[in-house]
Amino acid sequence: MSNPTTSTVTISASADDVRAVLFDIEKYPTWSTTFKSVTVQASNGDGRVTQAKLSVDAGALKDKPTLNYDWSGYPDRVEFSLEDADLLTDMSGGFKIKDNGDETEVTFELTVALSMPVPEMMRTKAEKSTIDLALKQLKEKLEN
Repeated sequence: MSNPTTSTVTISASADDVRAVLFDIEKYPTWSTTFKSVTVQASNGDGRVTQAKLSVDAGALKDKPTLNYDWSGYPDRVEFSLEDADLLTDMSGGFKIKDNGDETEVTFELTVALSMPVPEMMRTKAEKSTIDLALKQLKEKLEN
């Protein structure tokens, strides 16, 4: 099992505003260029997505993973894990939110593995660029 790649960004928005965007998985394609589409397959009693099929285009990696979402850490954390995909054999991680008053700290943790051999350095670089882009676009969405 690989170590997750992690990055954190501080956003000039309330934690509630960040949660409203970040936890609305179905709307990821409206602010993130990595996600081309999201189809919700299951939700819990609170209306939170528990399983979704995503169309992902992260540069060299294009796949349609089905992810399971774990809300047991809500409101400070949501985690996801891979149910099924064409190329991916692992896609797990989560978002952690830390309320700092007028600002909110968001940490994105991601681990991916492919069905074909990929050098560790390339995998880590791809994870890092995916995380950094997602956090940059989340920050832009909330601060503009």
